[in-house]
Amino acid sequence: MKRYLWIFVLFGLVGCQGVPKDPIHTVDSVNLQRFMGDWYVIASIPTFLEKGAHNAVESYAMNDDGTIATTFKFRKGGFDGPLKVYNPKGFIRDTESNAIWGMRFIWPFKADYRIVYLSDDYAQTVIGRQKRDYVWIMARSPSIPESDYQNILSFLQSQGYDITKINKVPQRWD
Repeated sequence: MKRYLWIFVLFGLVGCQGVPKDPIHTVDSVNLQRFMGDWYVIASIPTFLEKGAHNAVESYAMNDDGTIATTFKFRKGGFDGPLKVYNPKGFIRDTESNAIWGMRFIWPFKADYRIVYLSDDYAQTVIGRQKRDYVWIMARSPSIPESDYQNILSFLQSQGYDITKINKVPQRWD
């Protein structure tokens, strides 16, 4: 487990370097109460910890102090693989829009976390990073229409992402 913590530390440090000059656009406003709850990971440019993730779900809940309790769960390597659970804490960095967060896996480092897309009905979202090295396409259900997925990929490409690196996350809920 300590090995993973150090890797998160390195992830946080590396995340501060090599930021593109053009800022990534975030959504104008996020209603945090509506955003809370479960989000199925539809696709991502995964971190090394997430490679081979199945049934990935990220859950958010507001803490009394304004931080966000986060639970990220998935099965490693297959639907019957070992359950992995991570509990980073979210910190709202832009309280005007609520779209820019810091996500802390280990103190004191906070990874860049930006809500770059959010459907009007809060059914689909995309979490990106200024560096455009990782991205998570998420939804309130384990699947989305292919047309929505393709539209999101086009959007991400327009934001400077290399969409060839995006992998669908297998979801099967029997």
